[in-house]
Amino acid sequence: MSSDLNSPELSVVIPSYNSAPWLPSTLDTLRTAIDRAAISAEVIVVDDGSTDDTVEVLRGWHDDTVAPVRVLSQPNTGRFAARRVGLEASSASIVMLLDSRVLIDANSLVRIWAEAQQGVRVWNAHIETDPDAPLVGRFWDVPTRLFWGDYLRRPRAMTLTSENFDTAPKGTTLLLAPRDVLSEAFRQAAPTVASPLVSDDTKILRWVAENHGIQIDPRFTAVYRPRTTVTGFLRHARDRGTLFVDSYAGTTPARSAILVGLAAAPPAVFALLVALVMKRKAPCALAVVAAGGLAAAAPAIVAAAQRAPRRAVLAYLTYIVPFAGPFWAGIVRGIVVHRSAFSPSSKEPTP
Repeated sequence: MSSDLNSPELSVVIPSYNSAPWLPSTLDTLRTAIDRAAISAEVIVVDDGSTDDTVEVLRGWHDDTVAPVRVLSQPNTGRFAARRVGLEASSASIVMLLDSRVLIDANSLVRIWAEAQQGVRVWNAHIETDPDAPLVGRFWDVPTRLFWGDYLRRPRAMTLTSENFDTAPKGTTLLLAPRDVLSEAFRQAAPTVASPLVSDDTKILRWVAENHGIQIDPRFTAVYRPRTTVTGFLRHARDRGTLFVDSYAGTTPARSAILVGLAAAPPAVFALLVALVMKRKAPCALAVVAAGGLAAAAPAIVAAAQRAPRRAVLAYLTYIVPFAGPFWAGIVRGIVVHRSAFSPSSKEPTP
């Protein structure tokens, strides 16, 4: 590995908010992966207004000989802004975005580094959920199977473009790309509203896929450690709803219509139930409730048929009801905040 850390080959950008319990192990596995690949690297952790002891935890990593850590602090403005700040501060020509809860596989960089330098430009990791996560942490395995079951049944190397963008899971959880590509993608996806209320990855990735392609490859892999408390999960559900709207509003007329329908359906169903009860049509009201319950359970049925882990199915069935309210509220907020995206006129990129 080169000893000239003034000109690293790789910059790793980690956005972090209250991740003090996770960062040491995240950095340990990252250091191992960098060391095995014999890469000279710098690590930039962007502390996004944390209220825990993140800065203290990171203090001892400043002089790490394999992957020295630089900490940048800012008020809490969301992961999009945090990643962009880290990207602007990076000095290598290749940048890896890594989330603070992610354990990169020790041999991931060994497997792809030569190709990343000479061939394929953008690499999106294959991410597995920590099998030891608490039950609530497995909830998202079911929606993931619903949308990307074909890929997850048979993970394989593939290139995402604008034509097949929605056929496989992708994200900025662990993403390797040239610095200039990421800089332009962030510029193109720059938000026009408060940063915490915007998608931190989908718009970025959509632009990259359209212009450069994104390689998903099980050789480049990591484990994601999800939220471990029900309170944290439910608090995040509202944000998920808002970011879901920002990710898909305006991409096609059908998707915009679906988003509006998701916002309108719960109050419409509630009004129908009230009307049926007022008219003393209890059997009809029960039929509506049963239909709603079946619709809510349908993703779990599909996931089970696709051989999803039993704990994932159980997690979904356990938490879908408490999840639904905050997620719906997030969708409504998203439609209000991102209403301009529903306009047929296209948005110009922000400088």
